Amino acid sequence: MARKPRPELAKSATVDELPRACADEAEGVAFFERKRWGDSPACVHCGDVNVYQMKDRATGERNKRFLWRCRGCGKQYTVRTGTVFEESLIPMHKWARVFWEAAKCKNGVSALEISRTIGVSYKTALFMMHRVRWVMADDYSKPPKMTGIVEADETYIGGKPRYRGTLEKPLNKRGRGTKKQAVGAMVERGGSVRTRILPSVNSSNIQAMVRENVDQSARLMTDEFMSYNGLTEYAHERVNHRTREYARGDVTTNTVESFFARVKRGINGTYHNVSREHLHRYLAQFEFAHNTRKMNDGERVCHLIDRVEGKRLRYEA
Repeated sequence: MARKPRPELAKSATVDELPRACADEAEGVAFFERKRWGDSPACVHCGDVNVYQMKDRATGERNKRFLWRCRGCGKQYTVRTGTVFEESLIPMHKWARVFWEAAKCKNGVSALEISRTIGVSYKTALFMMHRVRWVMADDYSKPPKMTGIVEADETYIGGKPRYRGTLEKPLNKRGRGTKKQAVGAMVERGGSVRTRILPSVNSSNIQAMVRENVDQSARLMTDEFMSYNGLTEYAHERVNHRTREYARGDVTTNTVESFFARVKRGINGTYHNVSREHLHRYLAQFEFAHNTRKMNDGERVCHLIDRVEGKRLRYEA
């Protein structure tokens, strides 16, 4: 029996371009210009397509800053203008390598590894990765409702138990009652995932998270946790983990738990420790990896570049 083709393993022309874009600044700038504007570069200020590349008067070669000028409004700009790269002193060929690494590593790539790979300080690499994660983050100001079969669950990330017990009676406490950060997630089966940082795990926060993101026409699947009681407007089905029931027909929360497993593998294995202050950025990265899982690496890089506009992240933020 022939195996079904897996699109995420298909060859990509973008991956063939990336080694050159990562090795030379002119190639790196040209790569981002092609991916951002295609064959019709337009002014980022007024939208006019009557633009031209500025040349060096002495050599006739392209301007060292890779400037463009618009004949309509007369303003200058570069491929960085209006994007996450704006006012960054990092060369574009190094940005190309960072985008490639971030897009292809399913369990994440650490800032320390980035700093060694492209030759920048750890502090610079960390800020670059935060910019990339800001690009990966979806806009949830007005989220479309999730439909179909939706699994919801919560977990705890980081921190240590408040009380470990005694030598005679050790206590390995997990979850509630620890200093870990509570995180909720909802997965549209076969579709996308969304995560939320929860100030605390109670009925009010859990039910608000579900009602904000899940359409009432969806089949909601959770475990037996009592905070999900009261979601009577949904076709709500549960599995009882206390009795070791993990699936009953198509009723299961295995998909959302698998997502949490990947998050914890990435945090424990790649990052080792993540502060509460920046946890939402790392969750956005794992959401992006899950939601683009059917793309190949080249398509994922292009999709990431498509999102750079309007994503300026200042250091103090």
